[in-house]
Amino acid sequence: MTRFRFLAALLLCLAMAPPVAAAPALPGDIIADLEALERRLQAGEVAAVSERSQAQAERLAGGNAADRWARALYLQLAASASARAGRAEAAADRLREARDSDGVDAERRDRWLRQEAALRLSAGQTAQGVALLDDWFQSHAGAPDDHWRMARALAELERWSAAARWVERALADGEPDAAQRALAVAVYRRAGQDERALALLGEGLDADSDAAAWRGAAGLAQRLGAPGQAAALWEAGWRLGVLRGGEDRLTLVKLHLAGGTPARAGEHLVEALEEGVLADTLAHRRLLAQAWETARDRERALSAWRYVARRSDSGDDWLRLGQLAHGWGRDALAKRALETALARGAEAAEAWLAVLEREEPGRDARGKREDLTQVP
Repeated sequence: MTRFRFLAALLLCLAMAPPVAAAPALPGDIIADLEALERRLQAGEVAAVSERSQAQAERLAGGNAADRWARALYLQLAASASARAGRAEAAADRLREARDSDGVDAERRDRWLRQEAALRLSAGQTAQGVALLDDWFQSHAGAPDDHWRMARALAELERWSAAARWVERALADGEPDAAQRALAVAVYRRAGQDERALALLGEGLDADSDAAAWRGAAGLAQRLGAPGQAAALWEAGWRLGVLRGGEDRLTLVKLHLAGGTPARAGEHLVEALEEGVLADTLAHRRLLAQAWETARDRERALSAWRYVARRSDSGDDWLRLGQLAHGWGRDALAKRALETALARGAEAAEAWLAVLEREEPGRDARGKREDLTQVP
């Protein structure tokens, strides 16, 4: 059922509801005509019902109390017919006339106010719809759908702070569906409440969420300055099989490095290189060396940098190997690496070699330097 048909059916149900005690008694012919029009509307005779209802409403204008009550009911039927035809604005206009009719009881007028608000929103008359809903909410708590309707309408008007308040109220009603969650995240972000947006986004992610949703959540975490959370989100998406392939694996490695879990970055890189998910390039090998270095896994870091230096034969890579070996008390390796670095044009290696020579007398009985902190 389309939105318009749903609204029309709801309006028709209101029209067919038993009259309240305060409503004026209607003549038998009017009652029979209204019931006949209701049946014809249910049968799909939309145009005929609309024409007949509006004609009757015009005829009864300015009559006695019973005529005014009957006119309001005819206008309500005309609104139902217009809604069935997809003419939400016309339906809202008829319903407004019905609400404004003399003699309409407060309960019925109140119901029609809520329905007119929904029709205005459906017709794209967002500001009017919001104003009507706001009037209705002055005396009603509303159902969850009403809260989401108000939040969505305020978002369309770019009234983000107000929309966020209604999102908060709607979320208190229960678990949102996918569309509602997406709306809530968008509203929170535009309202400057990024942490709430991230929390809500993370709660809604699972194996059925698409890769874009996982990437979006991790990206938001990064923008919030929470790289560790970004890495955790990406890791979860990877483990669920939503994020896959070389690019996603490489992003995961970089997120772990940025998020303070370099050892996990190294483990991912080793697996990816062994499985062929990532090409065995010098750039990836250098990244692996940096991961082990950051994790302070000395043996793996020295081994990885030795591999990189031999493969690239770059003075800078040999220099980095020499610096690490020196800092970690591996002076024989440091000397060979620094000499090679100097031969490859890394002039800074000369100063490091001089430091090694000066430190030779300061070794303890185990062959380690007494102070490894004073390095250039």
